[in-house]
Amino acid sequence: MINATKKWIFLKISGATLVPLMIWFILNFITIYDQTYFVVINFFTSPLSKFLFSLFIINAYFFSALSISEVFEDYIKNDQIKNVANRLLYASAVVIPLITIILISRL
Repeated sequence: MINATKKWIFLKISGATLVPLMIWFILNFITIYDQTYFVVINFFTSPLSKFLFSLFIINAYFFSALSISEVFEDYIKNDQIKNVANRLLYASAVVIPLITIILISRL
């Protein structure tokens, strides 16, 4: 399969899975927005919330990295700069969610 086709398929799948996770997060965020610190901590220490929030973060960064990579492919003509930009993008798309998940799991 062509690389661009794989990227397109991953972009569509991650976008489709991001929608229900985003709805779940928004609905739960609305309920805990005006609550006390302990209610928020209880929400993030629940195993189901940790799991779904981790999936949400990973999926969101994966989707954004694929989308931004497409922008790089379209607008950066120099191959060296494009490769460096993509590598930094993919590295940050791994490191930032990983740090977020570690910090959430320590609550």
